[in-house]
Amino acid sequence: MNAPPVDPWLLAKLVCPVTRGPLRWDAERGELVSEAAGLAYPVRDGVPVLLAREARRI
Repeated sequence: MNAPPVDPWLLAKLVCPVTRGPLRWDAERGELVSEAAGLAYPVRDGVPVLLAREARRI
């Protein structure tokens, strides 16, 4: 499994901005996934883009 491009401490603190639920790292696609919201947030240059309008529906 590929390590996330963002700091593991930060990843443990991040939550979905829509549901306030946990995010899961998807190494294959390089994005943070909120199962509860059905959204996948991109990570660009090591920075999570936690905006609903930027998220991909899953």
